[in-house]
Amino acid sequence: MENALIPDEILMNKIYMIRDQKVMLDSDLAELYGVETRRLNEQVARNIDRFPDDFMFRLNESEFDSLMSQIATSKRGGRRKLPYVFTEHGVLMLSSVLNSKQAIRVNIQVMRIFTRIRKIFLENTELHMEIETIKKKLDNQDKNMEIVFRYLDELIDKNENPKEQKRIGYKPDF
Repeated sequence: MENALIPDEILMNKIYMIRDQKVMLDSDLAELYGVETRRLNEQVARNIDRFPDDFMFRLNESEFDSLMSQIATSKRGGRRKLPYVFTEHGVLMLSSVLNSKQAIRVNIQVMRIFTRIRKIFLENTELHMEIETIKKKLDNQDKNMEIVFRYLDELIDKNENPKEQKRIGYKPDF
């Protein structure tokens, strides 16, 4: 793994949605960077000022259980503490505390994947908005067509059942 790039699919599968944020587990990042999880967490602890809550946070018990059921992994996998997860900014900050060539290379790749995910999300949002606009237009057209058909029905009914009209004007006396 020293020189080979990691397939994007593998990296994308290591990004999870927790607390409405895209995050990566400390253990996954450590594996990708080629270090032990405890070493990664030691470096983070030494530089804790670089990792505010919106960059990194520890999972609570229910979040961890939910995550483990999603990825079909055993309860703790030998862990004594709940894992940390890193947001996109936290992963970026890791590059300043882990300086191996592999960590830098993987970090660049991870950043590109986060950017691609954001782009895909924005494109899907724009597409969704366009579909909603088209739906509204079609809904209005349906209503307009309904009105046109109602008027046509009334005209047809008038022509088929004309009302007897009173004659206007001179009436002869017979």
